[in-house]
Amino acid sequence: MKHAVNTATLTGLVAILLWSTSVGMIRSVTELLGTTAGAALIYSVSAICVALVKGFPRIGKFNRIYLLIGGALFVSYEICLALALGIAHSRPQALEIGMINYLWPCLTILFSLFMNQQKSTWWIWPGFALSFTGIVWVMKGDGHWSPALMWQNICENPVAYGLAFLAAILWALYCNLARRYGGGKSAVSLFLLGTAVLLWIKYALGSHEPINFTLPAVGQLLFIGAATATAYSCWDSAIQKGNMTLLATVSYFTPIFSTLLASLWLQITPGFAFWQGVAMVTLGSLVCWRATRER
Repeated sequence: MKHAVNTATLTGLVAILLWSTSVGMIRSVTELLGTTAGAALIYSVSAICVALVKGFPRIGKFNRIYLLIGGALFVSYEICLALALGIAHSRPQALEIGMINYLWPCLTILFSLFMNQQKSTWWIWPGFALSFTGIVWVMKGDGHWSPALMWQNICENPVAYGLAFLAAILWALYCNLARRYGGGKSAVSLFLLGTAVLLWIKYALGSHEPINFTLPAVGQLLFIGAATATAYSCWDSAIQKGNMTLLATVSYFTPIFSTLLASLWLQITPGFAFWQGVAMVTLGSLVCWRATRER
């Protein structure tokens, strides 16, 4: 029994590690294949991989609220994040956008107070403030900070930053809605397919250069698709049989893992202030989680 729990917990840790590769890999693939086409291909491969592993579930077995509203939130989140990373002006900016996305853990807990009547202590508010301060710290860079400088930074690429903030909100809403109406079932394969279809429609309606497949692009595309399918499959097993306390704690360190892996893959070196911000976001999320655990 203990061996089974340890094995399930290990698969959950593998899922967290695989999800941590998404920021760097999405940015890299969209650089090689184009923002919209790259994103569409990523989610097409992901949908196929998840379907091969878990199959396409029957629509009739899902709660309609989860399927329709949850599906809309899931698809919107994936599109917002992929496009935000793709239209970032530089790789360092893509790293900032990836960090903004990681506001979702503390936002999930915050929204749970209203959507799922989650009880918490007053520590949730300092935790949220610390996470948000961490994002500000990431965006200020290693120089001096002022509201004017931060606003100037956002105005350089407002669509990308706006999509990243929206993505964090959408995923936090999805997590709470799925918890309330999902009934322990997952329609991820359907949601990934919907994401791919909408991105292909956007690609068809726009003016884009032909997709140039290269060996590195295909290799990275297959990796992120397989990684997504494996992560979802591992996570399902982990949350049913593994040590959820350990998995929940480790999951809040995803911003650190993601930043480390993305910076290595994209060959960029974040400054000290960036890592300070990452630590603030992570610690703030842990404080929020602890504020609910104490109740």
